[in-house]
Order: sequence, then structure tokens, then C-alpha cells
Amino acid sequence: MTISYTLKVASSRFGGFSKLLFRWKGSIYKLLYREFIIFVVLYTVLSIIYRQLLTEEQKCLYTKVAQYCNHSTDLIPMSFVLSVGAGFYVTLIVNWWWAQYTSIPLPDQLMCVISSNIHGKERGRILQRTLIRYANLSAVLILRSISTRVLKRVPTMDHVVEAGFMTQDERKKFECLHSDFNKYWIPCVWFTNLAAQARREGRIRDDVALRLLMDELNLYRAKCSMLFHYDWVSILLVYTQVVTIAVYSFFAFCLIEQFLEPGQQGDLDMYIPLSTLLPFFFYAGWLKVAEQIINPFGEDDDDFETNKLIDRNLQVSLLSVDDMYQNLPPAVKDKYWNESTAQPPYTTATAAETLKPSFLGSTFDMRMCEDTERSQPTEASPAVPRIQTPLLSRFFAAASPAISIKRLGRGIRGHPHLQRPGADGGFPSPHPSPAEDPEAVACVEEEMEDESQDSEPTTAGGHPEGNRPLEASEMQRKELPLV
Repeated sequence: MTISYTLKVASSRFGGFSKLLFRWKGSIYKLLYREFIIFVVLYTVLSIIYRQLLTEEQKCLYTKVAQYCNHSTDLIPMSFVLSVGAGFYVTLIVNWWWAQYTSIPLPDQLMCVISSNIHGKERGRILQRTLIRYANLSAVLILRSISTRVLKRVPTMDHVVEAGFMTQDERKKFECLHSDFNKYWIPCVWFTNLAAQARREGRIRDDVALRLLMDELNLYRAKCSMLFHYDWVSILLVYTQVVTIAVYSFFAFCLIEQFLEPGQQGDLDMYIPLSTLLPFFFYAGWLKVAEQIINPFGEDDDDFETNKLIDRNLQVSLLSVDDMYQNLPPAVKDKYWNESTAQPPYTTATAAETLKPSFLGSTFDMRMCEDTERSQPTEASPAVPRIQTPLLSRFFAAASPAISIKRLGRGIRGHPHLQRPGADGGFPSPHPSPAEDPEAVACVEEEMEDESQDSEPTTAGGHPEGNRPLEASEMQRKELPLV
């Protein structure tokens, strides 16, 4: 049974996690106490032998062995290996465990699609119940292949038939199909064929509903397939072996190192090695946690309750497609029909929450001084240089010598969206300079007036009289200097 303590930590309070340390079921104490007792017994035996049975010469020999083990463990960074190796290994196992839980097939989405898209009274009811039973049968077949709890509940196909997941005729069809692989997918194929038959009979109104039904079935079947592959392809055995050997060999050396005479190692000769028992509790606890959740379909305290899931899925899915089909409460006006803003009531225990203002954004309550709140329009003056970035100033510090003043004026008029009015109502040059030459500005104005006089009546073809466009283009090419 899964151990749940969510209610105990619903609110943060003093000693919230500390109270969980005194629980036994599903705890680290229940998981580790056998290994811990063995470690303490071995330490006690070695301590008695060293202190009571060995002679002085034998103690000296044992001391040399202990010093050699101590020197060997110093050459290998065991703490780093255990912390990084075991920690990363447990993290990998936890992700593996959660991925398996999210791959458990649940018929909730599928049963809603079946209930809303397959119509009819007696025949429709048979189709709905049969389709959802096929989906549950596929989940039972895959779960009994990977879960010891489910296999003990339905060890043979006779038990599957007796439980109501399969009929005798379906069992004969199932056993007639010979395959060397797991046949959990057969009920899904029955599902697709029966759904196509319902479409031909008109129980499914259109192809869109049939497509929606097939999509939900494919998602359901994909989860069954993922469970099978998680059971088939495990985490690398060598990784598990390396972490296990690292943990237990480290503490085997620690047992030998405990009985050095005071002064030979610089530590006290303690009868109870707390400095060794605590690391053993931590590192061996990590290893036991990984051992428990590497296969969550077993019979540990925190393994998945697969039998309860099977019962829940079958009961809920049959209710949704049978008893709830077209069994709706009347549609009436709700309580807030005549109210513009709905305000559900609060109980006395939650009345304090109404005093809190609604969250409107992190900058909503920001206070600024009056000067920053005033808006000040910015105007571009020809005499004031514009602020430019150092990189762009290399390219826009002065006008390009390859562009004539006349070409520049015509290009500006050709793109009115690029014009920005200045302070005096005119249009500043697109290439600002620290101080504009008045003579250059006067030349530009004269050329603009000449061009406005040149754009006089055009011919029927929409061009000015004569060859004026050609002459203008030739004049522009003449004016462009060579670069």
C-alpha cells in the first residue's frame, strides 16, 4: 500500500518533517534495519576479538593491516565516489520511477469519448461497454506481465475470464492467435475493428468522431507499450553493481580501521563508532531507496497499488459509458444568473482571505516620484546632435559620398514612413551631423522646388512629357561620383 503523508505536511510548521521520523511503515528504518544490524554485529565481533582474544603481537599485525586499509582508502576518493555516484544513481532511479507511474494507462479520456460519440439504446450500450472492457482488458494483460501483485490475483487466463474482463469466446480467439511475444495488444485490435463496425452501423455519426476515438485508443495503447518496455529494458546492470560494490566495500574497510590504538591514527578508540554508523546509515539508505523504487510494481510498502487501479478503472469506466449515458441533470439558470460579478461565499475559517487584495502584477504597487510621472515630449532639433551608439556612429556619422543631395531628397520623398518631423515642422536629414551647413540646406530646398516644378502634367501613358524620366535618370548617374 502506498504510504501517503501529504496531509501531515500541508502547512509548514515547527517540527513538520521531524514528526515523520517516528513513523515505521514505509520508513528508512524498516528498509535498512537488517543491514544495520548485520553491520553492528560484525563490528561487535571484531571488537571483542581485537580487545579480548588477540595478543600484543597479533594486535601489532592487525594494526599494520588496518593502517594499510586506511592508506588504501585515502588513495581513492571514496566520499566523492559515494556522494556523486550514489546520488546520481538515486536521481536516475527516481526519474525512472516517476516515468513508469505516468505511463500507467488510465481510461478516463477514452471513456468520455466513447460515451459522447457512440449512440443507441440496447445496441449502443453493448458497444460502449464492450469497447471500454477491451481497453481495461489490455491494461490487465500488461499489468499481470509486470506486477507481482496482479499476477497473484489473476495467475491464469481462467481467472481473467472469471473476473469478467474476458468472455469464453474472446478467450478462444485470444488463444488461437499464436505469438512468441506478449499479446496485450490483441484487445486493442478488437477495439478498432468494433469501432469501425459501429461507424458502418451509424452508431458513430461521422469520421471525425471515429478519428477522435482512434486517437485516444492509440494514446492508451502507447502507455501500455511503455510499461512493457520499462519492464523489458532496465537500468544498466553494471551501474547498479558499481554503486553496490562501492558502498559495501567502503564500509568493509571502515570496520577494519576502527581498532587502531589511540595515537596510531590520531583518533579515539571508541566502543561505539558513531562516525562510521552515520555514514553507513546515509549511503546504505540511499542504496536501499534505489533498490525499493527501481521496480515499483512489486509488493513493497511504497510500490504502486496496481490492483486498486484495476478496480477503479473498471468501475469508473463502466459507470461513465453506461449509467451516465444521456443521464443528465436539467440545464437551468445558475445562482449568479442576474449578477454581473459572481462572488462565491466564504466560510468563517476562510473569511480572512477576502481581506487580501487581488494580485494585479508585481509593478502595480510601485511608487514613483512626480517628476518621473510627467511626460515630456522629445523634439529633434537640427542644431542638437542625436545620441548614437559607438558602433552605429562609424557608419552614420556623415553622409555617404556616393549619394548626391538631389538623390537623397528624392529618396526621402519616396518613403514617407521614414520621415520624422523636426521642431520647426521640417524634415531633418537622415544623416545627422554635429552642425548642418546652411548653404547645403538652401541648395536642398532649391532643388526640391525645381523638382516640384518639373512634375507637371503627364501624358496619357502616365509619364511626364517627352523623355523627362530618361533625362532625369541620366542626370542622376552623372551626378553620382565614383567610389
